[in-house]
Amino acid sequence: MEKIAVYGAGTIGSCQATLVIGHGIPCIVIGHSQAGMDRCRHAIAQNWDDLIAEGLATEENKQAALALLTITNDPAALEGCTFVFEAVAEAAEQKKSVYDTISRYASPEVIIASCTSSIDAAVLAGLTAKPENLLIAHPFQPVHMLPLVEVVRHENTSQETLDRTKTLLEVLHRRVVVLNRSVPGFLVNRFAQALFRESIYLIEEGITTAADIDTAIKYAMGMRYASIGLLEYYDAVGFELEKAIAKNVYPDLCDTKEIQKTTLDGLATGKTGQKAGLGLYDWSKKDEDDFRYRKQCPYFAGVREWTMPTV
Repeated sequence: MEKIAVYGAGTIGSCQATLVIGHGIPCIVIGHSQAGMDRCRHAIAQNWDDLIAEGLATEENKQAALALLTITNDPAALEGCTFVFEAVAEAAEQKKSVYDTISRYASPEVIIASCTSSIDAAVLAGLTAKPENLLIAHPFQPVHMLPLVEVVRHENTSQETLDRTKTLLEVLHRRVVVLNRSVPGFLVNRFAQALFRESIYLIEEGITTAADIDTAIKYAMGMRYASIGLLEYYDAVGFELEKAIAKNVYPDLCDTKEIQKTTLDGLATGKTGQKAGLGLYDWSKKDEDDFRYRKQCPYFAGVREWTMPTV
């Protein structure tokens, strides 16, 4: 089994560590500030409390898992690590510094799996002395619950690196898709942005509301594609029907290459800084705990596959 570390104590790092220790595997988290490491420890404990509340884990499981966790700002703790999930900020200079540190302290054969959602794999490969040992393993929030991981190669990624990464992710009960090279957004964010752009367009054109769009996604597209996928469904239905629909729909789809005004307004304010008239929902009237629960609940069943640690 790989000796695993997570470099980065933020939201992604804390959830990645939750997943690792949830399978009875020791995990080292390398943080920076004491405050950040304290937040990481609290977030991991909260993740376990959510699983306990859902009846998916026990207090014994939680304590056994936390006993497998090391959170430190001392990079010497990476000694002997063979697999490091890199989950630091989306800045090339910071990632290069992290990769240099990993190379200095970890095993000579260490694999670096970046959790980046936006940087090209080839760019990251240029930041390390051993590009053959680097790839992207992009997870989705909440990382310990949502099973998909997009593994992105670059032209120098070795087959051994790919195989070891897939093996570890499968041990962690992740569903893996492989991209042979980077494209902006990888797979899921490309799909999501196409849908988001069209949704904003329909709202700005006065066709419908945000709530009705979310209802359509939850009770039609989401349910259909969650059970059978996109292309398998259309292949079974037949492309003749879809071709006829496409001829009518394609010319009318939003094709802007600019970020739309509604999105810009949302980026300017954010959920917590929302101003009157901006944003799609009034978050002051929403229950944060309920939102966190709904964000996780589709994936609770997958937790039953974990190899839970016991004391």
